[in-house]
Amino acid sequence: MQRTPPDILPVDWPIEQAEPSWPTEQALDRATRVLIAGGLVAIPTETVYGLAAVALDSMAVQKIFAAKGRPQTNPLIVHVADVAMARSLAGDWPAAAETICELLWPGPITVVVPRAAIVPDVVTAGGSTVALRCPEHRLTRRLIAKLGVPLAAPSANRSLGLSPTTAGHVAESLGNRVDLILDGGPCRHGIESTVVDCTTTPPRILRLGPIHRDQLEKVLGQSVVITSFHGEGTPSQIASGAVARSPGMLVRHYAPRTPLQLSTCSAQCIARLVQSGKRVGWLTFQDERSQLTALAASPSVIILPMPLDPDVFASQLYATLHAIDQRQLDMIVVDMPPATDAWGAIRDRLTRASIGPQEKDSRSHDSSTTHTNAFEETA
Repeated sequence: MQRTPPDILPVDWPIEQAEPSWPTEQALDRATRVLIAGGLVAIPTETVYGLAAVALDSMAVQKIFAAKGRPQTNPLIVHVADVAMARSLAGDWPAAAETICELLWPGPITVVVPRAAIVPDVVTAGGSTVALRCPEHRLTRRLIAKLGVPLAAPSANRSLGLSPTTAGHVAESLGNRVDLILDGGPCRHGIESTVVDCTTTPPRILRLGPIHRDQLEKVLGQSVVITSFHGEGTPSQIASGAVARSPGMLVRHYAPRTPLQLSTCSAQCIARLVQSGKRVGWLTFQDERSQLTALAASPSVIILPMPLDPDVFASQLYATLHAIDQRQLDMIVVDMPPATDAWGAIRDRLTRASIGPQEKDSRSHDSSTTHTNAFEETA
């Protein structure tokens, strides 16, 4: 029997209100019932929307993998209501995790720590560590507190595709694979959390995100390294049965359906594409008025100016790509962002999105391929 599309329930909690409204509280109660029954609920966070199941329910978590088409060797992030809940899921609590949680939680940062025995294998892909995050979004924390148990929640979209930053994106990607969608409006940060391995010395960033390396180093009072783009968890390793250390480490990821190309000379690149009969979308933050004017006259080009501020750019990136992906274009061209720490997470997402399916296996084997400094392991 075919399942019906999920209900989308608005949830709102204005900052000036001490408690959520009655309709929002009722929506959270309904989500609680669905989750307790082993169902899947799409939840808003400050990063992207998550596809949530009770983390301690192996059968419910397995539904996440089925709904997303996600490899079983790709672990999940577990969302908690507070530090006490996080510590209950850890076999050990490193000093770096304690500092990060004290100073940066709730927030868009995930810590990888040794797992406790109560964490199911399906959550960690059988690995010895677990990724934990306390979301800044207070509605999601309230939902977890109502449940009294943590939620496993990767991004609420089909595997390798664009992450959702609105409830509409979730419905478009997952349809009736999800039981309920909580609509908390657009996500504030718009890209996934920073992931930090706290089991190593020095700590290691496994996935770049809204919290940058310089911020982490100030908080921790020590150097932090960044896993190289060809680090552990590449598709070839995962295909051979190796367990990824963290979510977000696949070479091809975060990709729209339309092929995406990063370019340092976008105007010339687009001119060649137009000459060959292609329809192109251009995400640009460069102020090249003469080139923009010339290309804007072409009916084959859709120009989307992007903000110069990296945090604002990040908050708009996925939403913009979702929108342009609906236009049935032949190519999306994106200006290459600056090679700085502030732009590192954006370069990471765009680089992975630009790798075509035919390229991913060759790149995972080719250790000589040079990527930007943002992905090189540095002290």
